[in-house]
Amino acid sequence: MATPDTEDARIWVRILANYREPSHARSLFELVVTLIPFLAIWALAIWCLSFSYLLATGLSVFNGLFLVRLFVIQHDCGHGSFFSSRLLNDWIGRALGVVTVTPYDVWRRTHAVHHASAGNLDKRGMGDVMTLTVSEYQALSRFGQLKYRLYRNPFVLFVLGPSYLFFLENRLPLGLMTAGWRYWVSAMGTNVVLAVVLVTLGYIGGLAAIFLVFVPTVVVAASIGVWLFYVQHQFEETCWDHDPDWQLHDAALHGSSHYILPGILRWFSANIGAHHVHHLQSRVPFYRLSEILRDHPKLDQAQRLTIRESISCVKLQLWDDQNRRLISFSDAKMV
Repeated sequence: MATPDTEDARIWVRILANYREPSHARSLFELVVTLIPFLAIWALAIWCLSFSYLLATGLSVFNGLFLVRLFVIQHDCGHGSFFSSRLLNDWIGRALGVVTVTPYDVWRRTHAVHHASAGNLDKRGMGDVMTLTVSEYQALSRFGQLKYRLYRNPFVLFVLGPSYLFFLENRLPLGLMTAGWRYWVSAMGTNVVLAVVLVTLGYIGGLAAIFLVFVPTVVVAASIGVWLFYVQHQFEETCWDHDPDWQLHDAALHGSSHYILPGILRWFSANIGAHHVHHLQSRVPFYRLSEILRDHPKLDQAQRLTIRESISCVKLQLWDDQNRRLISFSDAKMV
C-alpha cells in the first residue's frame, strides 16, 4: 500500500493502530529503570543533607528529569496504552500520581477533554494553555488585556504557573467539582497519601528534606512539563478552527508539533516530542513512537520543531484567524 501524505490524517490513524499493542515486559522495564533511579536519587539527596545542602538541592533538581519521565508513564497509563489491562494502568497511574503530585483520575478526565478538543476555538478552557484570537484580545478592556499579557508572560507561564498548578490547583478537582464523587476521591486520596509522604520525609530529614529535596524536584519537573506541553501546541503553524470547520484528526496531526530533542532528552521526556503521532493515536505506548517515526519517514518529517525554533514560540500569544497562524502582540497591531 502506498504511504499516504501527511494531509491524510484519518488514514494515518488506521495505520498507527497497528502499533497500539504494548509489551508488558517492556512497560515494566521502562517503569523500573525510571522509578528506581528516581527513588535512589531522592534517598541520596536526603543523605547529602547531613553535610551539603547545595549538593542535595542539585541532586533534587536533576531528579526532576526522572519525575518528568514518570509523569509521561502516568500519562500513558491514563490513555490505557502502558499495559493492556485497564485495571493495571489505572492503579499504576494512581500510585505515580502521588509521586507526580497529580490526582490521576482528575488529570485523566481533563486530559481526555484536551485530546477531544485540541485546536477547537469553541472548546477552549480545560487542559490547555489559554489562547485568545486577535479579535478577542482587541475586544478586551485595558485591564483584561493586561491580565492576558501577564498570563502569557514567560515567567508566569513557565515558573510561577507550573508551581501553582502542581502544588495548589491539583489539590482540588477544579473543573470537575460537580462531575461526581470519583474525582473528589482521586484528589483527596492523592492529598492524603501525599501528606503521609511529606510527613515521612520530614521525619527522616526534617524540613530540609521537604524544601530542598521534594520541592525542587517537583518545581523543575513541573516547569519542564509545562514547557513541553506549550511547544507541542503553541507554534506558529499550528492548527485552530471553529466548530464547523474543526476536524479531530486534522487538528491532531497539524496542530501538534514534532519536537526534535537530543537522544538523552528524548529518553527523559519518553518520546513525548512526537506529539503529532501521539495525538493521532493516543493508545500507542511511548516506547513505540520512535518505531513509528522510523517506519514512516513522512511522519518523521512533519511538524518538526527544533529547540532553537521552540524558543521563539514564547513570543507567540494570539491566534490570527485571517492568516491562520499564531502571532505576537506586536504583530497583532498590524493586523
